[in-house]
Amino acid sequence: MKGGQLIREARKRAGLPQVELARRAGTTQSAIARWEANEVSPSVEKLVELLRACGLDLDVALVPYDDHDWTLAQGSLRLTPEQRVDGLVHLVDIVDEARRSLASG
Repeated sequence: MKGGQLIREARKRAGLPQVELARRAGTTQSAIARWEANEVSPSVEKLVELLRACGLDLDVALVPYDDHDWTLAQGSLRLTPEQRVDGLVHLVDIVDEARRSLASG
């Protein structure tokens, strides 16, 4: 998500028009509009300031990289459409069998 999208989302969550966010952040409504349109990018410091003016904060975290979904998607692309459908049908059969087992147990 780009900075402008974060600003727009924060402003909308706070129920603020651009002019009020601008007043709170000590800038102009046109600057807010340019950031939200991604015409220009705010610095990280300015982004945090704008989000805080909306009563929100930016939380960034480093997490372990996990490409499991990407690997599964690539594997699926190597299959024919028929093989993909067969795999889904097999999965549905497994889920149905598990449901029946749980219902009778």
